[in-house]
Amino acid sequence: MKARIIRIGNSQGIRIPKPLLEQSGLEGEVELEVQPDQIIIRRAGRTRQGWTEAFEAMAAAGDDRLLDAEGGGGSEWDQEEWEW
Repeated sequence: MKARIIRIGNSQGIRIPKPLLEQSGLEGEVELEVQPDQIIIRRAGRTRQGWTEAFEAMAAAGDDRLLDAEGGGGSEWDQEEWEW
C-alpha cells in the first residue's frame, strides 16, 4: 500500500488507514525509529520496563550498595545544619 507524505501544520506526515491500524494493534503512544530508507513505528514500551530484573541482577552482583555512605555522612552543611 502506498501513501503520500502531506503537510500537517509546520510538519509533514502520512495518514495511516484505519484497517492497517486495526491489524497492527497500535494505538495511543508509539515509538518511531529511523533506519536507512525507512521509519519503523512500534508500540511504545512501558515506562520502567525491565527495571525489576535489572535491580535483581544488581543485588545478585552486590552492586546495590548506598554510594553516599562512602562520603562519611555528606558535606559539612549536612553534618552541622541538617535536622532530622
